[in-house]
Amino acid sequence: QVQLVESGGGLVQAGGSLRLSCVGSRSIVSPNAMGWYRQAPGQQRELVAAITSGGNTNYADSVKGRFTISRDNAKNTVYLQMNSLKPEDTAVYYCNFKRSPPIRYDYWGQGTQVTVSS
Repeated sequence: QVQLVESGGGLVQAGGSLRLSCVGSRSIVSPNAMGWYRQAPGQQRELVAAITSGGNTNYADSVKGRFTISRDNAKNTVYLQMNSLKPEDTAVYYCNFKRSPPIRYDYWGQGTQVTVSS
């Protein structure tokens, strides 16, 4: 059974840091792209950061310079280092693995809550 298991969320004060991890089950063929999305109450899910198998990264403007995405292909794991956290970063964070054809898939984690207090 395919699973993405997230960890590392929690409650932190503004200016603090958290590191999220997402481990894919061994049955998942290595994804082309790994990403982190977030969804705050009453808002749509948005892309936070993404990284390709070649290491190219993409960030939302709101997190550039504060968040860093990285991946360990051997472990099928993606990380999100979040520094200088702000209350507006409060959301449920979801990891995502995507792969293009011929082995196409689009998997999501269950979400982990990040709460930043002011």
